[in-house]
Amino acid sequence: MKNGIWLGGTILATISLSATAVFAQDDCSNRGQLSEIYCDANGDLVADAPEDESELRDPDTLVFAYTPVEDPAIYEDIWDPFIEHLEETTGKDVQFFAVQSNSAEVEAMRSGRLHIAGFSTGPTPFAVNLAGAVPFAIMGSDDGRFGYTLQVYTQADSDIEEVADLAGKRVAHTSPTSNSGNQAPRALFPDLGVVPGEDYEVTYSGSHDQSMLGVVAGDYDAAPVASEVVDRMAERGLYDPEEVKMIWESDPFPTTSYTYAHDLSPDLKAKIEEAFFSYDFEGTELGEEFTGVSKFIPITYEDQWAVIRQIQSANGVEYTPQGLAAE
Repeated sequence: MKNGIWLGGTILATISLSATAVFAQDDCSNRGQLSEIYCDANGDLVADAPEDESELRDPDTLVFAYTPVEDPAIYEDIWDPFIEHLEETTGKDVQFFAVQSNSAEVEAMRSGRLHIAGFSTGPTPFAVNLAGAVPFAIMGSDDGRFGYTLQVYTQADSDIEEVADLAGKRVAHTSPTSNSGNQAPRALFPDLGVVPGEDYEVTYSGSHDQSMLGVVAGDYDAAPVASEVVDRMAERGLYDPEEVKMIWESDPFPTTSYTYAHDLSPDLKAKIEEAFFSYDFEGTELGEEFTGVSKFIPITYEDQWAVIRQIQSANGVEYTPQGLAAE
């Protein structure tokens, strides 16, 4: 695997957000919520590939990024065997991009500097609508099951026993675009007795692991977090499960979406999909890190992200650069 690279971060990508807007597809008959530079003629809610074959890309080097849920340096090593498999299957060099934020990851794909990426659940619709990302895979089990839950944790000796008890407390959300760390709580908690930001103070921690560690340290009274992150943290010994208690858990949501840029050549997209769907997790660091899953399974944004779009709609989320920048 090649060394990780820096793609210019928010400054470069923000420039691209304004610069590429002039290439709007004025003759597009349907684009839904997609940015004006994309089209969705077939109505599947993701950007169509360019009709002009000269606009299709087949780069010699592919850039891959994984969502910035935790320390990206750790995940660069974990993903190394898969990236080698991706190189063998596609015949391309592959570089790992250690992203520092969801915004930087979305903007890097929109700028054309990121070709394959895993986007967190909440930011996935931003990646689809602003960056032309096309979700095609998700980690799952042999029987096709996948997903994670929103869990709410507090200190083990806390008097908080249910979501309604969060009233008047200091609660850590992760970031505005996060599904389980912000959007889902804002959509679901009112029916459970509290309105985030009104009935309790919201403090953005920046990530699920920081929220959890903040609860353990007593910096926050409670935090809504993603179950998959909490499980991995416990397995690494990053916190003592005896020091916290879970007071509520949601129904399952989809996990990280694995996507490619909409304008890659059809042959390259097919090879990328082949690499994902042929990869065997058994005996790999990836398999050890993501317990309970054994392979990548095919998905579509239209179907598997319907519940997430519903949550974000309830929160008045708009898939704009301004909405993304709010993170």
